[in-house]
Amino acid sequence: MKIDKLKILIAGDTLVDITFDITSSLALVGQSGSGKSLTLKALLGMLPRDMDLELECSSAFELVAGETLAFIPQNPFTALSPLTKIDKQFFVEETRIKELFDSVGLEHSLLERFPPELSGGQLQRVVIAMALSKKPKLLLLDEPTTALDPSTRVMIIDLLRELQKREKFKMLFVTHDISSAKNLCDSICVIKDGKVIESGLMDEVIDRPKTDYTKILIEANFANREFRI
Repeated sequence: MKIDKLKILIAGDTLVDITFDITSSLALVGQSGSGKSLTLKALLGMLPRDMDLELECSSAFELVAGETLAFIPQNPFTALSPLTKIDKQFFVEETRIKELFDSVGLEHSLLERFPPELSGGQLQRVVIAMALSKKPKLLLLDEPTTALDPSTRVMIIDLLRELQKREKFKMLFVTHDISSAKNLCDSICVIKDGKVIESGLMDEVIDRPKTDYTKILIEANFANREFRI
C-alpha cells in the first residue's frame, strides 16, 4: 500500500506533508516534533479538531480503525483497564481469544487475571493479541518496546516478525531503536519538520545514509529516549 499524500494543516499552516510506501514493514523515524505521532493519529482518525487532513491512499483495502487498521501503543501498562480482567477487555468470542493467546505464547489462565498482575512482556503480548483480534491489514506501532527491558524487547520484536509472516499484515513502526527497526522492518522513512528527507530499503539507508540528519540519528543509535537536535 502507498500513502500518496498525507498532509496535516492547522490554521492554514502545513505541519506534515509526506508520502510513503509500505510494501511489507516500514520504520518511520525522526526527531521529536518531526511529525511521527501526528502521522499515526491521522491514519487512526484521531487528529485534534483544529487540524485538517488531506489523505490519499493507493491500497487494496480501506483504512478503517478497529477493522483494517490496528494500533499497538507505546506503554502496555496504560493500554488496559487495571480494574477489568483480561478476558473482559476483548471484544471477540472466547475461542478466538484463546487462539490469539496461543499465537502470542500466553497461558489461558492469564485471562482471569487483572493487568497489574502481569509482567510488562505479558501485557504487551496481550495488547498485540487484542490488536490482531479482527485480523487487520495494517498494524500501527508506536514505540511498542520502549517500556520493556532489553531481553523482553527482543522477544516482542521476534514475536511481531513471526506474526507478520503468518498473518500477512503490513506494519508501520515508529521507533528510535535502530536494532529493533533493523530486525523488524525491511524499509525506513526518515522525516524532519513534517517532510520526508530520506527513504528506502533499511540496510541501504542505514549503511549509506545520504543526509547529515540521517547520519546523526543513526550515530545516536536511536537511544531509548527521544533524540533531540
